[in-house]
Amino acid sequence: MKRLFALRGAAQCMNTEDDIGGQTALLYDELLSANNLDETDIVSLVFSVTSDLNAVNPSAALRKSGRAADLALFTVSEAETKGSLPRTLRALVHCYLEEGSKPRHVYRNGAEILRPDRNR
Repeated sequence: MKRLFALRGAAQCMNTEDDIGGQTALLYDELLSANNLDETDIVSLVFSVTSDLNAVNPSAALRKSGRAADLALFTVSEAETKGSLPRTLRALVHCYLEEGSKPRHVYRNGAEILRPDRNR
């Protein structure tokens, strides 16, 4: 039996279309791999980006990479907070995993400092 889970992830990016697109795809692929997750079990995926990342929308970049063609994707601007980590892309994946699964969150490319307790 499966139940609904929320997976978190984040990565730092340079403000270029190539790097945002590449880091988005890598973060997505690592979240799927770490959780043995199939795209058909994803309900929705929300990205947030800090205001210094504006070269490309991560949702559009993920679709352009050939991933997530049938998923509900949404991108929002991260609230500007004093002392927050710059150049950061965050992901929140709502998905179904087997009951009793331990969600694996992915923090990469400098974003590991956000949640050292959740690094794999």
